[in-house]
Amino acid sequence: MNWKLIFQLSLFGLIMAFGTISLIPEKYEFIFWLVIFIFCSIVIARICTRKYFLHGFLVSIFNSVWITIAHVAFYNSYVLHHPDMAKMGDNMHMLQTHPRLLMLILSPIFGAIFGLFQGLFAFIASKIIKGPTPKAQV
Repeated sequence: MNWKLIFQLSLFGLIMAFGTISLIPEKYEFIFWLVIFIFCSIVIARICTRKYFLHGFLVSIFNSVWITIAHVAFYNSYVLHHPDMAKMGDNMHMLQTHPRLLMLILSPIFGAIFGLFQGLFAFIASKIIKGPTPKAQV
């Protein structure tokens, strides 16, 4: 596993975490994520020699950590610009009064779901883009 690469690519998640708090409108957020997913997939395919899916999956898991920390810390500013996210907890009666806790619970689930997509993107990119050749096992 290339942990340095995973961490470095996850910094896009940190940038997006702060960008989505007040700069990036909710309806355009998916475009930024799509570009990030494609870019990360290409980088993973070019640098890694194996375990492309796992690298992509772990990038998204790290992304979810950054996003959760930023959105919980700046919750009031975040929900001002993302009213749909504020309404998401309305149907969950137990957690309705604890929206930050709801974010802490749901973020790893969303991170894993998006990790499946990022992993798939990385796997597909590895089939299209030729990266370094694996070193022979001795």
